[in-house]
Amino acid sequence: MDVPPQALHSEEPLSADVSAPVAPRASPYAAIVLAIVSVSFASIFITWSTSPPVTIALYRLAMATAILAVAVLVRALVRTTPRTATAYARIARRDLLLMAGIGAILATHFSLWIASLKVQGESVASSVVLVTSHPLLVGLLSHFVLRERLNRWMAIGIALGFSGVVGIALADYGPGGSLLGANILAFLGGVMAGFYFLSGRRLRQRIPLLDYAFVVYASATGVLFVYALALGQSLMPVGDLRSELLLFLALAVVPQIGGHTLYNWSLRWVTAPVVSLSLVGEPIGSSLLAWLLLEQVPSTFVAVGAALALIGIYLTAWGSSAKTRETIAARDVE
Repeated sequence: MDVPPQALHSEEPLSADVSAPVAPRASPYAAIVLAIVSVSFASIFITWSTSPPVTIALYRLAMATAILAVAVLVRALVRTTPRTATAYARIARRDLLLMAGIGAILATHFSLWIASLKVQGESVASSVVLVTSHPLLVGLLSHFVLRERLNRWMAIGIALGFSGVVGIALADYGPGGSLLGANILAFLGGVMAGFYFLSGRRLRQRIPLLDYAFVVYASATGVLFVYALALGQSLMPVGDLRSELLLFLALAVVPQIGGHTLYNWSLRWVTAPVVSLSLVGEPIGSSLLAWLLLEQVPSTFVAVGAALALIGIYLTAWGSSAKTRETIAARDVE
């Protein structure tokens, strides 16, 4: 799964512009479709790579950080009006430390999820559905930790979603439980995504998206570098160097920057049900691409579990959106 650089259930528009929103000329719905296709390719690129999981995550975040660094520099060069300067106020040291911690959570999310995809026999469908289950976790944490009461649709969604998650785990258990470990990794990656969303929730209300994403991605890159050293994973791509670097660049540009940039722009202009529906777009898109490009056909039991999980994810996100009456920020890692 690809995690967006903003929090689920964001209570502000997904733009740093302080002016009133003006309807865009381009279709936000077309942008969402294109964004879903873009992020769906993340699991395919990861599967094609022959490098270790932490190495893949390290290069993906490092390249994405470099791209954002260029954007930050360009913005600084064209920052000429007082209003722009006000919108991009200096970030407090405390917020920088908090964003560094969020970057560590993001690094852990990527490490766990990519590791699940690298387990022999694990399907893209199972891994992506499990890691996308974070709205269920966010709903529970919001209820018990933040004391935000669940409504009926969220409760039904969480019940259905977790029944689907358990169904996938049981269906993929297999001889000797060989795939259970991969499913646990994917689910834990979803847990980290839930913490990522909740942790960034308040910060994104006062920090512009570009600044937030740059600091978080840079921090995640640093943490992944430490992970690679601690786990003994290669700091250099493994396999054909040219192919691996192209895959890493594709991961940084297509799902990490391109896909999520479109999400961040388009989700400001659409209704909450459309946002909620877009949450389940990546698992469906990734599964279809895995079927076409990797010849992975999920078993009947996995398909049934995935269907229950996706329905639960949709209902949970839709119920939350209806309760807050705000457009939630749903994407951008994986």
